[in-house]
Amino acid sequence: MGFARTCSVALVGVEGVLVEVQADLEPGIAAFTLVGLPDKSLTESRDRVRAAVVNSGAEWPQKKLTVGLSPASVPKAGSGFDLAVACAVLGAAERIDPKVLADIVMIGELGLDGRVRPVRGILPAVLAAADAGYEQVVVPECAAAEAALVPGVSVLGVRSLRQLIAVLTDEPVPDEEPDDGRPDPLMAGLRMPGVGAATGMHSAGAAQHDHGHDLADVVGQLPARTAVEVAAAGGHHLLLQGPPGAGKTMLAERLPAVLPSLTRQESLEVTAVHSVAGLLPAGKPLVDTPPYCAPHHSATMQALVGGGQGIARPGAVSLAHRGVLFLDEAPEFSGQVLDALRQPLESGHVVIARSAGVVRFPARFLMVLAANPCPCGRFSLKEELCECPPASVRRYQARLSGPLLDRVDLRVEVDRVTRAQLTERGARGEPTAVVADRIRVARERAALRLAGTPWRTNSEIPGRELRSRWHAAPGAMDEAERGLERGVLTARGLDRVLRVAWTVADLVGHDRPDSVDVALALQLRTGVPRGVPMAIGALS
Repeated sequence: MGFARTCSVALVGVEGVLVEVQADLEPGIAAFTLVGLPDKSLTESRDRVRAAVVNSGAEWPQKKLTVGLSPASVPKAGSGFDLAVACAVLGAAERIDPKVLADIVMIGELGLDGRVRPVRGILPAVLAAADAGYEQVVVPECAAAEAALVPGVSVLGVRSLRQLIAVLTDEPVPDEEPDDGRPDPLMAGLRMPGVGAATGMHSAGAAQHDHGHDLADVVGQLPARTAVEVAAAGGHHLLLQGPPGAGKTMLAERLPAVLPSLTRQESLEVTAVHSVAGLLPAGKPLVDTPPYCAPHHSATMQALVGGGQGIARPGAVSLAHRGVLFLDEAPEFSGQVLDALRQPLESGHVVIARSAGVVRFPARFLMVLAANPCPCGRFSLKEELCECPPASVRRYQARLSGPLLDRVDLRVEVDRVTRAQLTERGARGEPTAVVADRIRVARERAALRLAGTPWRTNSEIPGRELRSRWHAAPGAMDEAERGLERGVLTARGLDRVLRVAWTVADLVGHDRPDSVDVALALQLRTGVPRGVPMAIGALS
């Protein structure tokens, strides 16, 4: 009887669970049994592993084989267990020393020819392995750079099962051509502590992404530009309402470029989500800039908040984590889909329950809604261009529910650009670099004030804490409180006005919000002019 074990990782959302892969050989009729709640793709690994072992030059044991995945109560999905299953079987057959396998975590899919294929979720899987105390990880060569982002872990990137067998048995490592036919430049000289010569090991590198958009490209729209700046500085959600062609999409596309770069921890969070979704670009293992996600208005509930059959996958709200979620033509989205945004907007995460289990995805994003004033987009109080019936206009505007809009801090009318604004020379606004620098300073002021608390931006502070610990100047909130008494603002709306006022104060350099800062916050929320300058530079 032979027995061997190694480890792999099962993903539940973006969190990994260490799974011990055990292989047991006993005399009897040749059979291969896989137990431990495998899904369909994992059950099929029996055929993939057998073919990969034989085509890699190793002998398949002609005995009764049982492979167990422990803990058995955790559902296992995907083909990422292939490599661990193959090595456990070879360890039980004594082709590989079982003692060598016990302290290694293996992640990768096997082709029938023995090639090691990439799988989703390498980064969160390696993070789970590191948290569990493992220091050696084997992954597909093309995913080694992603795995190497985790500190304190030795990463072995392999191209084939043949190479891995040679490394684990201290045999000469065979040369394998990569899938693109290029020669293997990393076959010699690299070693993995306690294992042997490593092949294809990569160092981590930060992926830089240039959004290619500048705020100076936007003509006019001073109130909307100010709203974008305030939104970026404090993490406030934004509604841009106006006719087609006024620049709503241009403003939203330029918002990620003025956001501060992600911290190391934020980069790992975002990269883990994109890794699980299988959306990491080749050659860029680390996402270090705020993501931008703009789903089409026909997106389903599963596409927006996550879901799908079996174990749920992340949706657009999670792919926009630490970045911008832009919903263009927001009233065209399904009402149920829009209302599903309420929970992640408040909590910063989304919880999805399925028969295979409950998963939790991070969803701390900055939401930008863009909407036309009516179905034709030409409704205006000043021009009689719209032919939509009044009832149609009311129904269209009511598609954005009151509870959802109450969670949007900034609401701005984007007017149609005039001929004079388009043709005027020297009318370009501030470039992205100038605005981004002002936002960076405002974020630093907020971070200094919020040091020692679990919050990072003004938009995250609970209303109770905001009212009790961070007060505006005496009398500054009088007008906002009168709006609460008249029903213009809800209690949540009053808290959001105070949050925006703190962001304005951070942008202009005030120690705490004064009446002008609160007036600008009220104007940005209600759209009612308050007689204050709309440019942040004019308030400084």
